[in-house]
Amino acid sequence: MKRTSKHILKCFATVFTVAILFMSCKDDYQRVGEEAVKPVFPQGIAQNFTLTYTETQEEMGTEDEADSKVIAILTSPITEDYDNQSFKFRTFPKGLKVDVYDDQDQKSVITADYGIVYSQTNLIDLQGNVVILTHDGKKLETPQLFFDRKNNWIFTEQAFTYTNPEDGSVMDGEGMDFNKDFSYLKAHKTFGLMTIKEKELND
Repeated sequence: MKRTSKHILKCFATVFTVAILFMSCKDDYQRVGEEAVKPVFPQGIAQNFTLTYTETQEEMGTEDEADSKVIAILTSPITEDYDNQSFKFRTFPKGLKVDVYDDQDQKSVITADYGIVYSQTNLIDLQGNVVILTHDGKKLETPQLFFDRKNNWIFTEQAFTYTNPEDGSVMDGEGMDFNKDFSYLKAHKTFGLMTIKEKELND
């Protein structure tokens, strides 16, 4: 009987010691960088996505009716919806295209390899091989571009190449902003202007 009691006492002591060791071994490792970031998952994924932006000429009340005008159409093969986050956004991991219409319904096209739409700020962030082709043939190439839907303003702080077929010129620079109609363009910094097309001389 004594031997059994001693055996039980030893087993109890062993279990108690192991339990204390487990409780004392808490994780004090301080995670930094990517380890510290909590994983974020979309609340939905859509394929062959199309989003149409419209505006009305006059501000409407709750029961008013008015004609709306299409100002932009965004299309993408796939989009991921993160509206479940405190700062809502939507990503386009396989690229996107934005058709922008001016007041005369003339279409200019913006394409990019990747995009993010921030729902709360009405801002579209386009990244990777961003190209704008205007309705009159002008072309802007840059690695990143922002489209402010609220103010109908487009801008970049990155390097760009601007090609104008009207005068046959190519301009390189850094930073540019312009309106939705592409009738106003302002380059922040230019690196030079190269004229390609030569004017014909009259005899």
